[in-house]
Amino acid sequence: MTQLTNLMDIFRLLNKSNCRQCNEQTCLAFAAAVFKGQRRLDECPHLDKGILERFGGKNEKPENTDRETDETVEFLKRKIATIDFSPSLAEKLGGRLSGDKLTLKILGKDFTVDSKGNLSSDIHMHIWVTVPVLSYIINSAGIPVSGNWVPFRELKSGKTWYRLFEQRCEKPLKKVADFYTELFEDMIRLFNGRQVDNHYESDISLVLHPLPNVPILICYWKPEDGLESDLNLFFDSTAEDNLGIESIFALGTGLVRMFEKIALRHG
Repeated sequence: MTQLTNLMDIFRLLNKSNCRQCNEQTCLAFAAAVFKGQRRLDECPHLDKGILERFGGKNEKPENTDRETDETVEFLKRKIATIDFSPSLAEKLGGRLSGDKLTLKILGKDFTVDSKGNLSSDIHMHIWVTVPVLSYIINSAGIPVSGNWVPFRELKSGKTWYRLFEQRCEKPLKKVADFYTELFEDMIRLFNGRQVDNHYESDISLVLHPLPNVPILICYWKPEDGLESDLNLFFDSTAEDNLGIESIFALGTGLVRMFEKIALRHG
């Protein structure tokens, strides 16, 4: 049985219809889930028996993750090149259009994509930024932010990813807040964070906008009277209409890595 060793090999087997019958937002998201061992290839209803017999086995981990990531970015860039960069698209995404260049505010900084998929930005283009931004441009439904905050697990596909999100995002970010509380607040403000009224009676309540229509609310409770500190992230209830769950996960974990580095450097 032939083994599939990278995400794009899996994706090429799919019909790219984004039918959602597999309960993933896109065919690319389904391919990623199969690649990570979270889904089986035969859960796609459109694959014929011959393909399943040939590729139905377990997938091996790639030897070169960087190469796989580069392929994913290049694929998304090619998809961008098929999109009509129009004023209506810019309005839907909460950005602005100048010629063939679409500019979005990412954490308060300009991130620009042209109609050929070329990128430029005022911030360092980490992969955790690039992939979600390109996915947002391609797949966002342009649903306005509702103002209704929900925890990650209450997003449409959040239950499947929540335990991993808790381990990779909320718990590490809580450690940053515990040891560098003042710096934690400063870091948020560096990226155009906004202090809001104490949601859920938290000591710190800050909103970040990693994407125009995908805000994140960070709530932190300081330790007090023998009680441990706590930290939770909340998303607008429309988040998954504008960005796939895998990209929301990438945004959250990427922010944590960035904050950890800043804390280690300046804390």
